Amino acid sequence: MDGIWKNNVVELCGVLGNRPKFSHMSKDRKYYLFPLEIQRLSGTVDTVNITAAQELLSGIEVTNEEHVKVRGELRSFNNKSGKGSKLVITVFAREIFLTNEEEKNSIMLTGTLCKPPNLRRTPMGREICDLMLAVNRRYGRSDYLPGIAWGQNAETAGTWSVGKEVSLIGRIQSRKYIKIENGEGIEKTAYEVSVISFEDV
Repeated sequence: MDGIWKNNVVELCGVLGNRPKFSHMSKDRKYYLFPLEIQRLSGTVDTVNITAAQELLSGIEVTNEEHVKVRGELRSFNNKSGKGSKLVITVFAREIFLTNEEEKNSIMLTGTLCKPPNLRRTPMGREICDLMLAVNRRYGRSDYLPGIAWGQNAETAGTWSVGKEVSLIGRIQSRKYIKIENGEGIEKTAYEVSVISFEDV
């Protein structure tokens, strides 16, 4: 994948949740945002937000009935508007095209653990570990990307120390939860990398 940073490789295939909407301008280029819906084998649907330059979208007529393939990088930025999530997670698209391929959700990351891992157990007794990885971009910036590991992977990740370098393979998942604000329950969506496997760098 020419032009894609090897520390951070995302490949998705799904259908549009909504048509692209204008997001922002950067260096005289227009960027658009749209949700891509990817169905798991279990039937659960992950909704991943995609940021794409106008020229990537202008050559194709995307509908919510066709499969769209996206290759790019998972990125994060701090939302200082005071509205919505403080850490915004999106896929920055490098390639977009229509395809007949089946749905796919794959990510490979190499980065450094930047917060102590949080190992805990679900009410059913299964081990789960929350991770935060700093993943370098080309030009000195980093993306801070949350991950989650289960079972034996969780137990192993729970022994790591801040500063550990690791490569992982997984998928991007969206997860609904209820947050209490001013005494009222509000539905929110969290985005994280569900870890399938990892190895030391």
